[in-house]
Amino acid sequence: MDCPGNSPVRSWRDRLFAAATFFFVSVFVVFVLMLIAADAFYIDTKAVVTALRSGFIQHALWMSIWTSFVTTFIALLFAVPMGYALSRFKFPGRILVDTIVDLPIVFPPLVAGLTLLVFFSQTALGRWIQEDLGLEFVFQPKGIVLCQFVVAASFAIRSAKTAFDDVSRRYENVALTLGCTQWGSFRRVCLPLARNGIVAGGILTWARAFGLFGPLMIFVGSFRGRTEVLSTTIFLEQSVGNLEVALAVALLLIFVALFALTVIRLIGGSALVKL
Repeated sequence: MDCPGNSPVRSWRDRLFAAATFFFVSVFVVFVLMLIAADAFYIDTKAVVTALRSGFIQHALWMSIWTSFVTTFIALLFAVPMGYALSRFKFPGRILVDTIVDLPIVFPPLVAGLTLLVFFSQTALGRWIQEDLGLEFVFQPKGIVLCQFVVAASFAIRSAKTAFDDVSRRYENVALTLGCTQWGSFRRVCLPLARNGIVAGGILTWARAFGLFGPLMIFVGSFRGRTEVLSTTIFLEQSVGNLEVALAVALLLIFVALFALTVIRLIGGSALVKL
């Protein structure tokens, strides 16, 4: 019970409970840090230099960068209107659509890659897209973007919907009464207020696409100098015994993820919490 004008009175049971919760926090955090430290102490400067100077790894880094940014841009093109529609409008099948949007998040990664491979190689529509339209995705760099989009776009859409949900409809209604159109109220009122959450979703999508592995191995493979990205570089280097180089690349991916999560927490942490 809180005493008026004084700080709460804490019994020994309260202190014991607080200590128990912090024990679990400490164990988990220390364990994760120990795993990262094990990687960092295992490698040496030579491995890092080798990783940075290798032409194949530099190409893989460039592939990871440009494909993940293109994927994020396309994902945001879908996320903003879809997030707004799911947040503001009621329509038949809305619950089903909402569920399908989240489905790629819980997909086993290998299933996503296998599904794309079957669609484009075994179905008439997929073969028509590749052969007649000339849009080749299987074992092609364009397939990296498609694979990343399928797996990661849901994070942008869900973050956008959450951001729009957090914007009170009253602001839009006021704008409408002042003469704004639906588009005008969206562009001038709702979108600016939801901006941080949308940006946070974009960063999360980029980080997810940047580190994607399983679906890419099935759908586009890992051909050096063609479809290799950093995540598949780790697999290739480890498979030939270059463990230190693989760990150097792995640490790079870990720091990218850490940077992305830190930025998300700073500009739109609530969007991440509500995913």
